[in-house]
Amino acid sequence: MRSVVPWVTALDEARDARLRDLAAHFLHEKTISPVGGLTLDEAQRCMLAALCCLPLLEFGTEGLRGWSQLIVYPDAFRVNRTHVDAAGVLHEWEDELIGEAWELGPMILSWADVMADCEDPGAGFCVASHEMAHKLDVLDGALDGTPPLPRPWQREWARDFQAAYDELAQQVDAGRDTLIDGYAAEAPEEFFAVVTEYHFSDPTLLRQTMPKVAAHLERFYGASPFA
Repeated sequence: MRSVVPWVTALDEARDARLRDLAAHFLHEKTISPVGGLTLDEAQRCMLAALCCLPLLEFGTEGLRGWSQLIVYPDAFRVNRTHVDAAGVLHEWEDELIGEAWELGPMILSWADVMADCEDPGAGFCVASHEMAHKLDVLDGALDGTPPLPRPWQREWARDFQAAYDELAQQVDAGRDTLIDGYAAEAPEEFFAVVTEYHFSDPTLLRQTMPKVAAHLERFYGASPFA
């Protein structure tokens, strides 16, 4: 597994041991369900568990609370969406996704995209950590870009994340190119999930572009394996 998952290879001995314990807990508590003809051997299941537990190195097993299943598609998958607008009109459309985390349900990943992240771990993407950020976010009862934190830290986090989110959203709305993926400007919860990806996959860029956000994530997740 170490040779396949670059983040694991980069961990020091103490954090590697902690990740092994977390991954073992994950495998005991969660059902990993490959669908769409995909099959996963034991090593691949261990790899998925390790990737999902990377964001829990400091937070611990409490971060796994509230859900029981990881669904893995062979590739990107389609979901049907509906929305009723302010005028009462029902809109329906189809999204193609590489990952999803239901507030009160499973986490879903695309195996092809998990492997692509492992093959190019410094590209700014890590779908497993993105979806785990959503699972951590909702633990306090609200999917709002702020995970459970001590009250003083929560206020600082909310202030600094909101400022960085607003600045990025202004740049995206103005049509300017951004160093951080513009999808982060979709909503505060997506901002938290996207910058989590950068913490694990390109911490240098995150530190240069959003130093206060990077500092919060280093405190929350611990140092990036690639720091």
